[in-house]
Amino acid sequence: MSQILIAEDETRIASFVAKGLRASGYASTTVATAREAFDLASSGDFDLLVLDLGLPDQDGFTVLRRLREAKVTLPVIILTARTSVADTVAGLEGGADDYMPKPFRFEELLARIRLRLRAEPAGEVTVLSHGDLSLDLRTRRATAAGVEVDLSAREFALAEAFLRNAGQVLSREQLLSRVWGYDFDPGSNVVDVYVRYLRNKLGAERFVTVRGMGYRLA
Repeated sequence: MSQILIAEDETRIASFVAKGLRASGYASTTVATAREAFDLASSGDFDLLVLDLGLPDQDGFTVLRRLREAKVTLPVIILTARTSVADTVAGLEGGADDYMPKPFRFEELLARIRLRLRAEPAGEVTVLSHGDLSLDLRTRRATAAGVEVDLSAREFALAEAFLRNAGQVLSREQLLSRVWGYDFDPGSNVVDVYVRYLRNKLGAERFVTVRGMGYRLA
């Protein structure tokens, strides 16, 4: 099982990412300071670091620089509210493997983590299937009953959440957090709207409404 280190001082975001990673089959550890991030990232016990730049005791760029100066090759994904081109370039040229701005969707972060870890796990699943419905995670193509269906990025992410949890009831809150990210509005009806889109494109009978609970893939 891959070990992911999360350096993030905002408790809500750190908890959101950690829970999502554990639900996706990864072990996760969270730290809130640059000192802890450097010490643990240098230990050899982790497979990837998700690094916030705005840590309270030291800038995340300093952590990254120290790691690379120490010849630590651990993959690093910067996850930050800093969205300027200058910061992005500085992060990538400083040795980061990826740079992702906040706010973010967990499914996109998960895809980037999988990409960086792709060389490690053997037999990584790249096609999700359930009955005659399948999603190719690399080409982002959806097929239903042998027919390729054009899905938007958000529709694809929602369909992926259902296929990864086939048969399980997923609440609207779970789907909001997985597909729309940590900064979602719990009162939004966007899940119902997008489930309707999927029903129209992939078949109404596939997505079952469980009254008072949410939806499940039949």
